[in-house]
Amino acid sequence: MNLADTIRAIPDYPKPGIIFRDITTLLGNARAFRRTVDELVQPWAGGKIDKVAGIEARGFILGGAVAHQLSAGFVPIRKKGKLPHETVSMVYSLEYGVDEIEMHKDAILPGERVLLVDDLIATGGTASAAAKLIRQMGGELEAACFIVDLPALGGADKLRALNVAVRTLIAFEGE
Repeated sequence: MNLADTIRAIPDYPKPGIIFRDITTLLGNARAFRRTVDELVQPWAGGKIDKVAGIEARGFILGGAVAHQLSAGFVPIRKKGKLPHETVSMVYSLEYGVDEIEMHKDAILPGERVLLVDDLIATGGTASAAAKLIRQMGGELEAACFIVDLPALGGADKLRALNVAVRTLIAFEGE
């Protein structure tokens, strides 16, 4: 099975010229979903990962499955104002403006080994902010894992420039 074939391409969404890579079709295919999780987990199977941090929202689906397979805890990284307890946050730049993500203040303890998980890496703004947030809390960021990379947008390279190992399963050219 070619995982790329299980991802739906939606042209001109959210704006003309963009091809949206919709992983809901992959998630709905039991074999593809299982293989995806297995491939994301494989480099760390049998190792010691304390927490898996998933970026809202698809990163919750993948991160929860990866955490389960690694017998690790799960940490949600959410948009500002969505978590009920004390939080720490990180502001990051968007194409037009800024946004902010946060996690609970007690979600990652100093020295814990953490994997960061999301569905897709594009420009890398959210993932870079999440990586910085994990490190700010004293977490040892082992890697950032994604199903899809859009290399033309440079997000994976942006993470690598922060000394973050990046694992992706599929690369699509273009935006």
